[in-house]
Amino acid sequence: MKYHHEKIEAKWQQYWAENQTFKAENNSELPKYYVLDMFPYPSGAGLHVGHPLGYIASDIVARYKRHQGFNVLHPQGYDSFGLPAEQYAIQTGQHPEKTTKENIARYREQLDKIGFSFDWSREVRTSNPDYYKWTQWIFIQLFNSWYNNDTNQAEDIATLVEKFHAEGNANVNAVCDDNIAPFTAAEWNASSSEQQQKILLQYRLTYLAETEVNWCPALGTVLANDEIVNGVSERGGHPVIRKKMTQWSMRISAYAERLLQGLETIDWSESIKESQRNWIGKSVGAAVTFKVKNHDAVIDVFTTRPDTIFGVTFMTLAPEHELVAQITTPEQKAAVEAYIEATAKRSERERMADVKTISGVFTGAYAEHPFTKEPIPIWIGDYVLAGYGTGAVMAVPCGDERDYAFANFFKGTNGMPAIKNIFNQDISEAAFGEKGGFELVESDFLNGLDYKNGTKKVIEELEKIGAGKAKVNYRLRDAVFSRQRYWGEPFPVYYVNGLPQMIDKKHFPIVLPEVEKYLPTEDGQPPLGNATVWAWDTEKNAVVSNDLIDNTKVFPLELNTMPGWAGSSWYWMRYMDAKNENDFASEDALKYWENVDLYIGGSEHATGHLLYSRFWNKFLKDRGFAPTEEPFKKLINQGMILGMSAFVYRSEDSKTLYSKGLIKDKNVHPIHVDLSCINDITNELDIEKFKAHPLYSDYKNAEFVLEDGKYIVGREVEKMSKSKYNVVNPDDICEEYGADTLRLYEMFLGPLEQAKPWNTAGITGVSGFLKKLWRLYFDDNGSVVKEDEPTADMYKSLHKTIKKVTEDIENFSFNTSVSQFMICVNELSQLKCNHRAILEPLAVLVSPYAPHIAEELWSTLGHEGSIATVAFPKFEEKYLVESEKEYPVSFNGKMRFTIKLPLDLTAAQIEEIVMADERTQNQLQGRTPNKVIIVPGKIINLVG
Repeated sequence: MKYHHEKIEAKWQQYWAENQTFKAENNSELPKYYVLDMFPYPSGAGLHVGHPLGYIASDIVARYKRHQGFNVLHPQGYDSFGLPAEQYAIQTGQHPEKTTKENIARYREQLDKIGFSFDWSREVRTSNPDYYKWTQWIFIQLFNSWYNNDTNQAEDIATLVEKFHAEGNANVNAVCDDNIAPFTAAEWNASSSEQQQKILLQYRLTYLAETEVNWCPALGTVLANDEIVNGVSERGGHPVIRKKMTQWSMRISAYAERLLQGLETIDWSESIKESQRNWIGKSVGAAVTFKVKNHDAVIDVFTTRPDTIFGVTFMTLAPEHELVAQITTPEQKAAVEAYIEATAKRSERERMADVKTISGVFTGAYAEHPFTKEPIPIWIGDYVLAGYGTGAVMAVPCGDERDYAFANFFKGTNGMPAIKNIFNQDISEAAFGEKGGFELVESDFLNGLDYKNGTKKVIEELEKIGAGKAKVNYRLRDAVFSRQRYWGEPFPVYYVNGLPQMIDKKHFPIVLPEVEKYLPTEDGQPPLGNATVWAWDTEKNAVVSNDLIDNTKVFPLELNTMPGWAGSSWYWMRYMDAKNENDFASEDALKYWENVDLYIGGSEHATGHLLYSRFWNKFLKDRGFAPTEEPFKKLINQGMILGMSAFVYRSEDSKTLYSKGLIKDKNVHPIHVDLSCINDITNELDIEKFKAHPLYSDYKNAEFVLEDGKYIVGREVEKMSKSKYNVVNPDDICEEYGADTLRLYEMFLGPLEQAKPWNTAGITGVSGFLKKLWRLYFDDNGSVVKEDEPTADMYKSLHKTIKKVTEDIENFSFNTSVSQFMICVNELSQLKCNHRAILEPLAVLVSPYAPHIAEELWSTLGHEGSIATVAFPKFEEKYLVESEKEYPVSFNGKMRFTIKLPLDLTAAQIEEIVMADERTQNQLQGRTPNKVIIVPGKIINLVG
């Protein structure tokens, strides 16, 4: 009876689907375990063998936990809104919904072939209205909330209105816009509804504001910082500029400290935590105010070194700073405007990373030193960012390398004074940036003080003159939440006199309208500006034709859509109760599942997705909707499976292609070869297939210079990517070797967190292992399983494996489990083990890794139903405890034979048995040994 993987896998995949084997229950007395994969985006390219790596790992844990008696939630769905589908729609004219559905169908087909234990009854798609109606609802909760610093949590906006009604805003300690004008209760109560709405917008957790954004003209949309690479869009490589737009934003900055502190409570890698800490960027220092000479304006700066205030030589503003236009003198106007225009073409990330380029322009204006009243020249420079801190720095060249380089670069030019040295240290060659080992000099009342005492003293003096105070600052900025795209969640917002109004939840979802084209309108409005039925009728509570807009009862709807991260910032909660029509999830379901026990995904989401998710989770906890502060207890970032690219080598004139071994000392150019054109094991090029391939039509008539009659391609490990033609399709592997082989091989490649190269040649060993496992249960005539009592060695082999596999899964060391399975099967094969008492638990052990073959083995052993919830074998120490010892028996230090003896014998008993042994007598030839050395459990040595 042979092992036919294709029949077995199809059979059990159908069984699981028909019986909903992996359906989780929300009402269970079993302990819960929630294991989740990072939300996949269904691209048109489908899966390659690198994609399932994390899914296989999570599936092993999910299956193991079911065997352990847990009620396991292991869901899957699709992050199906986003820019790629929209760009494809623009190029082809196809509706993004159509291509997205096609892509999802392809993904689902591939995922099913690999045999994942997903609870498909809970599938969610962010682009489905029954899902995004709840994203719209969460947006409204944010709009109707403010952050109370006194209680350190978000509260209903109604509580803020009560405060304003009773006492005005003088005593309100909130996270809000800067420079809000104070008002009394009487002034608030006398204000019009419109005036009150405008004030509340300055406090809401989601708000409209004119914001500096990353604008990509080619894509017609705003991009997040993590969607930009080296100053261009990650998608398409288009230029990105900085520009001001009125956008929805979210006050994630309100949660900066809680996001920081929460990292101490979760089991994530230190590298991911550090990425988050850097993104949040906490700094402790002082806020200092500098007056601008001959202007009413002031410049606020945040500095971590207020002790160096007497070393301020100049100030630098971000080119986008709102004061630049006001204070620039006529003489400097042209130079400043030219510099601003050039800077707008560089992304924030590029500006932050570029530490070598020094550039800036003097505005012609001066600030006033708060203590000495001396004039301080004001420059602009692109190393200062408008959105970080206050967008202004007080430059102290003697204590900061960047300021030092800037001052020296512009030394002797208009507006750049000589560097002041306020340290009793030499700065002739470089700035002195240390926080210790100095005394302050030339610093008035700070002379003789060190960093700690100088900081304390200067803050006291700044507070006395009203020019500053102690402050904690964060790099984390409020998140821009608007996108000028079509394929995203519509905002549930209409506008009355330019002020946003929220649509009531009972009218949700506000469904994305049909449009003729997916590009921005001719007058620069977002794609929804092309919709003809996109207005809100406040009497009918329905979306109606734009022609009916009268701004009395029918009003324009928001034209922006939400960003890609909106739907993925709460999806794990929807999985808890995915079919609920009345709530985003029921209170009981949320209370039962709480949060994700194990989250597996790529490290590319180290900041964006994970920060936004944690922010929304904390917010929903504040408002009583979520049960926990943190969404993901444990996080594992799987490494990448790399591709083995193949190359041919063409001559300069493209007329000759040289085999790999013949390129030495030749001027050749490597060209990526589609793996379909080579033998992946022998690395031999199929020349005729290569010539016929549409990518290589230029080489139909080329000369191929061979080695021993073959063209051998070059190989190199790179990222697996369509553009490198090194993608391996998991469907091909499943078809030829089986899904169980694919699952085992991906785990066998190496530790989960590490990057490792794919090599199809290595898969045959894993395939052979499964066939060897099968032969423990069957021969050519059928089952060979017998009921005999296993030997001690058989039990020992099994229980070594139980111990190892249990420890490995608990420690997420899946690669070493596969090695142990191979050792165990080899040992059992040598022991000719066909014993049910060994083979039944072995099938369960293998089940998390190779579920199809395990199901078939379990079934043929006479069991009904699935193996999925059979109890996992328990390790028993007694089977590894040795009761006997095979002693080497030595004569004068030379081992002559071995003898197996019970381990509980005394030295005297061992000596008696050894001396009586016929082999001992043959060695001694009648002599009596001078000495008998016996160490029980170790050695027997007869001397003399």
